Amino acid sequence: MSKIAISGKGGTGKTTITALIIRSLIEKKKTPILAVDADPNANLYLSLGVKFNQTIADLREEVREHTPQGFAKTDYFNLRLQELISEYNDFDLLVMGRPEGPGCYCSVNNLLREYLSKLAKNYPFVVIDCEAGLEHLSRRTSDNLDTLILVSESTLSSLYAVRASLEIARKIHLKIKDKYIILNKIKYDENEKIKKEIEKLKIPLLAELPFKEELLLASEEAKNLLEIKLPYDVKEVFERILERIT
Repeated sequence: MSKIAISGKGGTGKTTITALIIRSLIEKKKTPILAVDADPNANLYLSLGVKFNQTIADLREEVREHTPQGFAKTDYFNLRLQELISEYNDFDLLVMGRPEGPGCYCSVNNLLREYLSKLAKNYPFVVIDCEAGLEHLSRRTSDNLDTLILVSESTLSSLYAVRASLEIARKIHLKIKDKYIILNKIKYDENEKIKKEIEKLKIPLLAELPFKEELLLASEEAKNLLEIKLPYDVKEVFERILERIT
């Protein structure tokens, strides 16, 4: 089982990249896949062209506040979690939802981590769409990643967000086997300057994706990215990405 997390600040195209990695895995018959939307904005489902009924955050609040009579909290939580898995032909989807509110969620988060750890073993690939902050990966999802992909636009401010994510990962002792950067929405006239900044981070540049208006429009219009026609050069880039991370 390989666990891949994609992180980046809002607007970098990380959810689009997450969906296209899942698409590439499907096309290479590397299924089934567990897709986990761990961004509070929760819009990966749109890019995958599917629906979901409830988030794990909703269930977490329900279990924290009340467990039906006759149920142990652990049994009830595990039973309800199974109902939250949206199942499709080549992948299943779990949506994490909003962060915790005030109060202690330690016991529920421990149950969640244990459940997700067991669930992930049923899939050759787990692909996680993350927010820029990575604390939730340690707190609610997992403290072990095979691959962390940090998505950045070709701007210094976007790279600063990457640097901040790396610092968070270090502070929370997140275990990561391989770390990469994907440079997205590239403007080639400023690419060399940005690549020099990437070199300072001492993390391999996994791929360079040129700006594609059709991909931006597809994302803005909430189109299913598993079905749209991809530009040939974009398709080639994702084939190379898969060769390196799988």
